[in-house]
Amino acid sequence: MSQPVLIAVAWPYASAKIHVGNITGAYLPADILARYHRLRGRDVLMVSGSDSHGTPVTVRADDEGTTPEAVYKRYHAEFIELFQKMGLTYDIFTSTHTSNHFDVAKKLFLSLKENGYLYTEASLQWYSVEQERFLPDRYVEGTCYFCGKPGARSDQCDNCGHLLEAEKLIDPISKIDGSTPELRETTHFYLDLEKLQDQVADFLRERQDYWRPNVIRQSLGQIESEGLHGRPITRDLSWGVPVPVAGWDDKCMDVWFEAVIGYLSAVVEWARLQEKPDAWHHWWTYPESRTLYCIGKDNIPFHAIIWPAELIGVGESFDAKMGADQPKPLVLPYDVPANEFMNLEGRKLSGSKNWAVWGLDFLERYDPDPMRYYLTVNMPETRDSDWDWEEFYQRNNNELVATWGNLANRVLSFAYKYWEGAVPTPGELRDQDRALLDSLREGFKTVESFLEAVKLRAALQEAMRLAAEVNKYLDSAAPWFEVKDDKDQAAKSIYTALQAIDWLKVIFSPFLPHSSEQLHAFLGYDDPMFGELTTEEVTDKLSTHTVMLYHPEGALTGKGEDLWKPLTLEPGKAFRKPSPLFKKLDASIVEEERSRLGN
Repeated sequence: MSQPVLIAVAWPYASAKIHVGNITGAYLPADILARYHRLRGRDVLMVSGSDSHGTPVTVRADDEGTTPEAVYKRYHAEFIELFQKMGLTYDIFTSTHTSNHFDVAKKLFLSLKENGYLYTEASLQWYSVEQERFLPDRYVEGTCYFCGKPGARSDQCDNCGHLLEAEKLIDPISKIDGSTPELRETTHFYLDLEKLQDQVADFLRERQDYWRPNVIRQSLGQIESEGLHGRPITRDLSWGVPVPVAGWDDKCMDVWFEAVIGYLSAVVEWARLQEKPDAWHHWWTYPESRTLYCIGKDNIPFHAIIWPAELIGVGESFDAKMGADQPKPLVLPYDVPANEFMNLEGRKLSGSKNWAVWGLDFLERYDPDPMRYYLTVNMPETRDSDWDWEEFYQRNNNELVATWGNLANRVLSFAYKYWEGAVPTPGELRDQDRALLDSLREGFKTVESFLEAVKLRAALQEAMRLAAEVNKYLDSAAPWFEVKDDKDQAAKSIYTALQAIDWLKVIFSPFLPHSSEQLHAFLGYDDPMFGELTTEEVTDKLSTHTVMLYHPEGALTGKGEDLWKPLTLEPGKAFRKPSPLFKKLDASIVEEERSRLGN
């Protein structure tokens, strides 16, 4: 049995366009990991969807005078368009507004309740006198009582990362009309985090040796310094998953509690769409399953504390409610490789001020692989990074085009011309040829070690270093001159370079899938490396929703074989006439793109 790997990707709020900060923060890292693990022959599922019930969705609907469902469906369609163009290989990208998600969320809620990890309590919540309703957390902002920073939401401060108790917020105001809300009593269900604290802390200690320091600091560090307290998991809302308890018809589950359940419900939905309804167990109850959560740092407490607490709390009860004869507990996160934030031209990204590089807008002018490349080499893995248009231009031309693209194009073009579109027969290789190929073999191992540790920047930098090493080899061997005096010697050089390029194609493919597939075809392969993305309309009891699906059929990575290794390129193999993999950009794009910002 191949190892199951679940790539769980942050659910975007279906209320705003996606910018490069979102992409490099969660969505792109997830796809790189999914593609790498597929190359290893592992049973990969990459899942996510639109967070349809988040307060930002209802805020947007209020602003536009429309319904939350209309808002979520509009942005959901944009997300799918962007992800398809970028080549983000979600096995399923769905939404939280489905009867399947409602069912799974209710079963998990009831499992926690039956196991004694939920309780009810009256508490004070901010209430708008003007609107005559309780205000959800994201409708209220004020000053954080931990760090003193203004602009904190009533449930969390993005500046210091603390989860907040709403009634302690300093100088609260309503984001809707700027009025000052007042505290009124309301009753909610609470998740008893205090009762689960020791188990969550033990879980985190088992992972602190390999989790990123920022994740441990915001999770285990917070538990050890402050402890955990019960948090309300219901809200006075009409848009969301209803509370499955009699007499609670006027309340819904809070989105911070409900949305993370989507990682589970999405796999359940995928299994049903595959007409294998029990297949979800392979990723969720098999002890060897490895689950990785790709998120931004603002979501660390929910994925490193809250979600593990929910999973621990349900024990075997959820699996029993799903009909298992021999119920098992759900697997806990293997890793939560949260990224920091990306800024833009030295300033914090701001959608409202149009200080952003929007994903779909970018792809109207540029190809997806240059975006993927720049966002990976500049990924904010351990500290905030910065999108700079001058740097994007330079890296595209000096690295993608000059180092890697030109290497592939000039070698294939030369071989196509002098060996009539076939891989040369080299005879016995020379010491320098073998030395280069040995270096590439070691490169596989080095890049692999980085990818296994979710160090994506280092992995891509090593791949580009290997490409530069092949260029140095060619500068020394000079087959362009060898061919004039000794074609047999030139054949050794070109064969060695083609073999290196074929291996580099594999190493680059998780990062640059579009150009790698193109190069794969140039090299004469008929079966694609990766599968295809499609969309499907699914009608359930709640509504009709669109899902994006990944199909591995017909792809090399769909055969369960480990392709992450240096396979021999056969002499005499026919290949196709190549063309450039990347476009050289003009320097004028820097000021053109900067002039678009803030307008």
